[in-house]
Amino acid sequence: MHATAARLCSDRRDLLLVALVIPLRGPAGILGPACELSAQLAVEELNTAGGILDREVRLVVVDGGAEPRQVADEVEGLVALGAVDAVVGWHTSAVRQALAPRIAHRVPYIYTAQYEGGEETPGVFLTGETDIQQLAPAMRLLAEATGARRWCTVGSDYVWPRVTAHTARRFARECGGGVVDELFIPLATEEYGPVMRRIEAGGADAVLMLLLGDDAVRFNRAFTAAGLHQRCVRLSTHMDENLLLATGAEAATGLWATAGYFDSLMTSESLSFSHRYARRFGHEAPVAGSLGESCFEGILLLGALAAHHGSLTVPSSPGPQETISYEGPRGALRLRGNHLEQRLYLARADALDFDIIAQL
Repeated sequence: MHATAARLCSDRRDLLLVALVIPLRGPAGILGPACELSAQLAVEELNTAGGILDREVRLVVVDGGAEPRQVADEVEGLVALGAVDAVVGWHTSAVRQALAPRIAHRVPYIYTAQYEGGEETPGVFLTGETDIQQLAPAMRLLAEATGARRWCTVGSDYVWPRVTAHTARRFARECGGGVVDELFIPLATEEYGPVMRRIEAGGADAVLMLLLGDDAVRFNRAFTAAGLHQRCVRLSTHMDENLLLATGAEAATGLWATAGYFDSLMTSESLSFSHRYARRFGHEAPVAGSLGESCFEGILLLGALAAHHGSLTVPSSPGPQETISYEGPRGALRLRGNHLEQRLYLARADALDFDIIAQL
């Protein structure tokens, strides 16, 4: 058991402990700090307003960047010991698939990452974007804007990229084009020379990037070094401002992203969040970005579920006449089934920022 959880477990009638499962190592470890700070801000604001069910909320951080079975073992252990009351976090679909069957029937589990869709395990609630929501309209708009028709999918070799690649074949056909090649590479790949040669040989004019964290950064740099940015656009569903900063302006030409939140989003809700985040953590803190900010959404949804049901017992998905909603940085949101409904955007990299081009 974590030392923090052990200290609090003995007498915490007024405390509500949330396991925050985020990557602290591996390719996605670059995103961990923004995830943790965003969740911390949500917890502090909830506690100022009275907490959840009049209980002070505290986070127990779990490294979601370890092997999926190891993460599932650790979190299940915390749940079994009564050391946490809920689980929230951004982590891979491989971790989610290992974790959900073991804890979702015991405590609320809120998964905040963009993912391939199709998760229906009772007790799992999802705040992230899904392929069907964002990828089809983004590919269509990108084809209209750039003329891209010949897609090459490059993804990490696990469940999310492989399922998404299958879905993308249909979307590419619907856009009047097709997928000319698919490449799946190990996480933490360092050498991208063979990948670049294969993209070039296939004659693609668009690349669907399904890569995590540092892998996406290295890919972007290798892509530009190979000169492929002159003939291919790139579209990512997992590219935020932190990864854009790591990529560098010189490697961002022709890079597009789609998400439910960008730091450049000019709505009253997003501007307020950005101001509060900067005031709390300073301007040197990691940018929240869509991936980190998703953990803020996850904590808010946990509060909304608890308020609606009046308890933290594992809730069922809301029925058609039942409304569970809240307001956050992404605006006014509500659950439909176990998925959060939200506005989505297509953005183009402009040096070290994203220029939002369209709402999907």
